[in-house]
Amino acid sequence: MRSKIVIPIFLMVVFSCCPEKSGKPEKSEKSVSDLTLKNYRPRSVYNIPKTSVEKAAYPVVDMHSHDYAANEQEIQDWVTTMKKRGIEKTVILSKETGAGFDSVVEKYAKFPREFELWCGIDYTGYDTDENWTENAIKELVRCYHKGARGIGELGDKGEGLVYSKPTPAYGLHIDNPDLEPVWAKCAELGMPVNIHVADPIWMYEPMDSTNDGLMNAYDWRIDLTKEGILDHGELIQTLENCVRRNPNTRFIACHFANCCYDLAILGRLFDKYPNLWADNSARYAETAPIPRYVKVFYEKYQDRIVYGTDMGMDDEMYAVTFRILESEDEHFYETEQFNYHWPLNGFGLPAEVLRKVYRGNAVQILNRN
Repeated sequence: MRSKIVIPIFLMVVFSCCPEKSGKPEKSEKSVSDLTLKNYRPRSVYNIPKTSVEKAAYPVVDMHSHDYAANEQEIQDWVTTMKKRGIEKTVILSKETGAGFDSVVEKYAKFPREFELWCGIDYTGYDTDENWTENAIKELVRCYHKGARGIGELGDKGEGLVYSKPTPAYGLHIDNPDLEPVWAKCAELGMPVNIHVADPIWMYEPMDSTNDGLMNAYDWRIDLTKEGILDHGELIQTLENCVRRNPNTRFIACHFANCCYDLAILGRLFDKYPNLWADNSARYAETAPIPRYVKVFYEKYQDRIVYGTDMGMDDEMYAVTFRILESEDEHFYETEQFNYHWPLNGFGLPAEVLRKVYRGNAVQILNRN
């Protein structure tokens, strides 16, 4: 009878979700019982096809990125990478208003073809000034004339809309009646709204040995014991309320509305609301473990999903996303890229789906020819 080797990976976790970048295996003399989760680096032993996708199969509009570049030279380097990988345009979700947004406009002024800028919402006075909505609309219009062509990324993980600058709006959710005039103005100006609601379900589950997304989930965990915080289901309801009440405004629920664990939730919203889209940004690792199911979802809702990254401007990052979307590769790891330790698989999406996800749907949302 074989003896069992117990590897208490979870029990001895040092909870740091920023793994070491060396990728070096544990020293042979080190006992396996001392292995920590952050150092767990499985390597696939399968001798199966490995696809390198150097450039997207079709032109791409990246609908979810941020102001990562520190200066003009970094922007130029980013543009070089975009051209190499087939990225036609990148949407910068600045979250900024006021002087902050103006500085972003100035930074990217020399690159109007490669980048489109979106602003945030100024929530200043939301909890003290009865006229705050009127002021927010004035700033929205000012940003529009300054160059903003959309809103985002707005974010609510349960505590309220805390992403936009300079004022986080704790306790204010996207279905609040005070925001109705803002959404109406967005519709009037033709400005789509990118909204982040909730987070992946692993971040809401117990942080114990049963959580299969633990290595990433612990760092991003949601504390549901905080007073007034909404849980995952309640946040999805705020999204539905907002989309339903504002049929003339185009909403993009980023990260698959954080419903990767049950895409049927998002599918139900797609079926009911034609003014809702979703981006796939930063949720490649969350969907790649279940490729057959996800492929069917992409095919069914191919007119409602847009490509996004939200993972910086690194050259190799783009190639990883293309590999997952285009190839049929199986059981490969990208731990350094995504901070999960589970194996990934390619979706092998059909050409017509890729064309829409990469660019076609974005063109529709942005009203471009």
